[in-house]
Amino acid sequence: MAPPAAAAAASPVLLLHRAAKQLWRNRFGSSSFRGQCTASAPQPEPASKGVAAKDELSLQERRRFLREPLPFSAFLTDSFGRRHSYLRISLTEKCNLRCQYCMPEEGVKLTPKSKVLTSEEIVALAGLFVTEGVNKIRLTGGEPLIRPDVVQIVAQLRKLEKLKTIAVTTNGINLARLLPSLKEAGLNLLNVSLDTLVPAKFEFIARRRGTGPQICGITLSLSLPDFDPVTVNCVVMRGLNDNELLDFVKLTEEKPLDVRFIEYMPFDGNKWNFKKLVSYQEMLGTIKQRWPDLERLTSGASDTAKAYRVPDFQGQIGFITSMSEHFCGSCNRLRITADGNLKVCLFGNTEVSLRDLLRSGATEEDILEIIGAAVGRKKQQHAGMFNISQMKNRPMILIGG
Repeated sequence: MAPPAAAAAASPVLLLHRAAKQLWRNRFGSSSFRGQCTASAPQPEPASKGVAAKDELSLQERRRFLREPLPFSAFLTDSFGRRHSYLRISLTEKCNLRCQYCMPEEGVKLTPKSKVLTSEEIVALAGLFVTEGVNKIRLTGGEPLIRPDVVQIVAQLRKLEKLKTIAVTTNGINLARLLPSLKEAGLNLLNVSLDTLVPAKFEFIARRRGTGPQICGITLSLSLPDFDPVTVNCVVMRGLNDNELLDFVKLTEEKPLDVRFIEYMPFDGNKWNFKKLVSYQEMLGTIKQRWPDLERLTSGASDTAKAYRVPDFQGQIGFITSMSEHFCGSCNRLRITADGNLKVCLFGNTEVSLRDLLRSGATEEDILEIIGAAVGRKKQQHAGMFNISQMKNRPMILIGG
């Protein structure tokens, strides 16, 4: 790994941010990192003469920083102006299902426990990202609800100022048992994966038995106003569950569900085949044959789902079109894997270890410079539907989705 100063030098956005941070310190004093790593950490070495941002900025730019409020963190802003205010954190690589689209049939080699982020490290990193502008954190896996300290992690995250949303994506197997505690701890957004309504088909897709626990968890969550709407994620695969599209839409008639149809995506070991892909346009056409008055809803600038509603239905549906119509231009997401690696793109194979930085006693500035350099290298878009299927990447279960 390159030293922090060298890694940061490649990012013009980072140079601007460092100058802004210095001006901020001059006015209000320095801020401290929320983690434990600063207690005995050495101070960062001064940037080399060639990359001293404050000296390289023009007088006009420095005056602009003095006039204007501190902008959204440039550490989390890439070279295309995308502001990354949404962080997904994988709590574990383990899962109690073996879904075909998520992991290889033979399973995956799990990271040793000693190399998985501790709850203290998760909260410390989350605090740093929130300080820089992240206002939404989603906990993923593997299956996050099999991690014993998941409720405690949610409770600690809720203490972070300016964090508006704590979400979890779960397969729902343990949801009914844990939901009351998660709600009390501060969870306020919920996504449940449910790829079929047919028990026998579920067993084939997930290589495990039963949809009962998932249905119970969804039913319970619908009874709690904190989770309105409850989002149901459905990965659509040709020949497996594409004939259930209308059944899933029907679920939204009397329930405030947000059903998300997700295009089948390639990851190492999931035997992705273009023929299994059911595109957004094809799904939309099928649904419109049954409900021709299906109406398009307004989406936010960073929303990944193309949202629709059948008139007079309580809920809505959406389409995640990662393959056929990418939404890279509005991407505001970053990911931290269970072993502490930062991924700036789900379909990228470049990772930076934040865990190693934490455990080596890195300072706030060290970590932010590495994060900023990684974000600054983020590409304008992923490699495209056909190319990403040929790229080396982790199995989905190890990425956190």
